[in-house]
Amino acid sequence: MIADGFPWLTAIILLPLVASLFIPVLPDKDGKLVRWYALGVGIADFVLMCYTFWQHYDTGSASFQLVEKYDWVPQLGFSWAVSVDGISMPLVLLAGFVTTLSMFAAWQVNLKPRLFYFLMLLLYSAQIGVFVAQDLLLFFIMWELELVPVYLLVSIWGGQKRRYAATKFLLYTAAASIFILVAGLAMALYGDNTTFDIVELGAKNYPLALELLLYAGLLIAFGVKLAIFPLHTWLPDAHGEASAPVSMILAGVLLKMGGYGLIRLNLELLSDAHIYFAPVLATLGVINIIYGALNSFGQTHMKRRLAYSSVSHMGFVLLGIASFTDVGVSGAMLQMLSHGLIAAVLFFLAGVTYDRTHTMAMDNLGGIGQVMPKVFALFTAGAMASLALPGMSGFVSELQVFVGVTSSDIYSSTFCTVMVFLAAVGVILTPIYLLSMLRKVFYGTGSDLSCNINNAAYENQEDEGTACFGTDCLLPGESVYRDAAPREVFIAACFLVLIIGIGVYPKIATQMYDVKTVAVNTQVRQSYTQIAQANPQIYAKGFFTPNISEPEVMAVSGIIK
Repeated sequence: MIADGFPWLTAIILLPLVASLFIPVLPDKDGKLVRWYALGVGIADFVLMCYTFWQHYDTGSASFQLVEKYDWVPQLGFSWAVSVDGISMPLVLLAGFVTTLSMFAAWQVNLKPRLFYFLMLLLYSAQIGVFVAQDLLLFFIMWELELVPVYLLVSIWGGQKRRYAATKFLLYTAAASIFILVAGLAMALYGDNTTFDIVELGAKNYPLALELLLYAGLLIAFGVKLAIFPLHTWLPDAHGEASAPVSMILAGVLLKMGGYGLIRLNLELLSDAHIYFAPVLATLGVINIIYGALNSFGQTHMKRRLAYSSVSHMGFVLLGIASFTDVGVSGAMLQMLSHGLIAAVLFFLAGVTYDRTHTMAMDNLGGIGQVMPKVFALFTAGAMASLALPGMSGFVSELQVFVGVTSSDIYSSTFCTVMVFLAAVGVILTPIYLLSMLRKVFYGTGSDLSCNINNAAYENQEDEGTACFGTDCLLPGESVYRDAAPREVFIAACFLVLIIGIGVYPKIATQMYDVKTVAVNTQVRQSYTQIAQANPQIYAKGFFTPNISEPEVMAVSGIIK
């Protein structure tokens, strides 16, 4: 039902989109009015989200809530159907929070500000649409709509290789999204009724062979967005060239779309196929953790180091999804929320540092901690959260994943031990590459720092030089190393307060989704028990030997109801 007869979710989606249409007619010459307007819209939409979920969302229910459904193309079974549950609601809040602060972080943009903020508001709407779409075709449309503003934001306001990075991002994600469309059509057309409604799709009984094909296709589609090895190569290039506010959204929100898709479609709708793919996901998760950490350590470009760090941290999401435990799946959700906050603040602070130094090459930095102590303190706090310091959200989320994997009664003890040991190696590497980054950037003597382009080239974007996105784009030798301004301290503090709050009291986040993740995992375990009874060796002998508990066997046999 629609809460109180008002379409809350539709309003949340359409508010930024409709507001963006007024930007071209705003009486603004220097970009000051348009930035206040865009920020006001972002804040208003985030406040609307908070009010809606506070008043009309029940955290004790695992079902879809705030359901709104309007026929769009009834001949195809296509409708405007939106709703939220424990998986989508926290991610909607994350998207609103990160995107609003990213617009505040872009306060100094002076290159085509109308177009910039128009694209940011359009991206705002598309992100929310992905997380609340209950119609699979609507989900695909929103997924595709999100690609356009990101491509333009990177290709226009990016760095030296911005066009290459933007094109690579678009080709990877657009090609992968074809699998979403094909899988969606296959599920919709299967059976007697044609429907794209996710609830009705979940009620269909697909043949196992079809489920496996659907799962594999969706894994590719969401794997590209989540940056699963070896589908991750677009991410370092995109982050390396994107401006800091765009990187905040890329790392804070867009990567989470891949994890959301895996839980929503692969885990919840295709639970039988998940039984066969779960060991593959766990293995890919461990590869992501170690590969991302090793590559991060080898980077001398600050944002590329942070990008590979994101690849590593997304491995914990895969491990949690594949754990077959309530704690593990809950840890995967918490890792997405935690990493969204941590990555956003780190990329923001990297942008703040770049505004002063005009370089991302860590070898050219050093010693700036003395002249920018506030930036140094904030950057250190963000790095501590990323390396899972106790008392911060990263520690709680990764600990949950570890506990979920080690306590899994599905995998053999050998498999669990190997997975946890390898993941722990990645955890050990994380403080090495993060602390070494802090040392190179803020300690030592460093080199003479200066802006590498002139103002005229920046204004016209005629050359391929790195664009100074924010403040202090000066001629060589004139760089001024100002400390963080009150606006920048406020933005970083907003992230860090939540990071520490969740780390100290995780229930702030977990109470929003625990009921739903338990329900999803229960469904998956039931599928596993049924399949394992008919085929006890669904995993390879020895290493993956399944272990079915007696109560679950009896329940499936009808002895325990």
